[in-house]
Amino acid sequence: MEEVNNKFVSIKDHVNGSPNESDFEIKTETISLSVRSKEVIVKNLYVSVDPYQLNRMKSHSSSQAAISFATAITPGCAIDTYGVGRVVASGRPDLAKDELVVGLLTWGEYTLVEEGRLLNKLDPMRLPLPLHVGALGFSGLSAYGGFFEICKPKKGESVFVSAASGSVGSLVGQYAKLFGCRVIGCAGTQQKVDLLKEKLGFDDAFNYKDETNLKSALKRYFPEGIDIYFDNVGGEMLEAAVANMNLFGRVAVCGAISEYTGNQKRAALEMLDVVYKRITIQGFLAADYIERYADFISTTTDLLRSSKMQALCDISHGVESVPCAFIGLFRGDNIGKKIVQIADE
Repeated sequence: MEEVNNKFVSIKDHVNGSPNESDFEIKTETISLSVRSKEVIVKNLYVSVDPYQLNRMKSHSSSQAAISFATAITPGCAIDTYGVGRVVASGRPDLAKDELVVGLLTWGEYTLVEEGRLLNKLDPMRLPLPLHVGALGFSGLSAYGGFFEICKPKKGESVFVSAASGSVGSLVGQYAKLFGCRVIGCAGTQQKVDLLKEKLGFDDAFNYKDETNLKSALKRYFPEGIDIYFDNVGGEMLEAAVANMNLFGRVAVCGAISEYTGNQKRAALEMLDVVYKRITIQGFLAADYIERYADFISTTTDLLRSSKMQALCDISHGVESVPCAFIGLFRGDNIGKKIVQIADE
């Protein structure tokens, strides 16, 4: 019976603060290539690394009961994630050996995908495979659905994007500019600020680490107020944005990375602003907009092919690099979508 050795990443125990390399281990298992009906074995090529995974590693998080994609990760077990791979063995009639697939894989070399788990045949559409993990994956759908469905933009409105050089924020800013909005983003280094303005077409950008008072900074960049805030960080940035919102402003809350590790103070909004300015604040998940998936893919592939939109990919290599890549998200190391290439295409 043919078998493959599979190296994969697991956590040693629950991670309730900032992640460290000592929290992770590389384990090895043997996977039989003899599959049962509806099972598929995939050789992982590119896998996603995302901040929300930290909430799954905690001993408890409210996110774990919200949706199947966010369930708790069991120490010692493989960690599932979104990715692209190639079929090695298949018990599904719709998937043949050597076909490309996209769906829920693992931080490992191979994934045994059981019946009912998200896995679909992938048409690369003549675009690089990493784009199907990022801009054409859940990061892109989060940006597209959150901006157009929650923010409901109008041409000429002022849009603020936090973590604007990240996997979601970098796409939101470009959707907003292409739609006809004025867009300003913030990031944590001058290199990222320059990239937002020079490569992605933001109207302006600033390094939030250089600002001693975020409310004053946003007042300076938005003297006539913010109509839309796309929030990826939570905390004091959310407080400052709400303080500078216009009447009937909209806030799409995609993430709160500043609050995930428990080291920063949580957002304490001025609720009188929310009430009297009639501000809408709504959290969301990419899965909420699955019904818009076809529109999202059609629109975004056209923009990428015509170079009207740039997809930023930050790629590390090898299973062993996954823990460092993940930890780097919380230090702001990545530019764009953080991806690990597990194997050559």
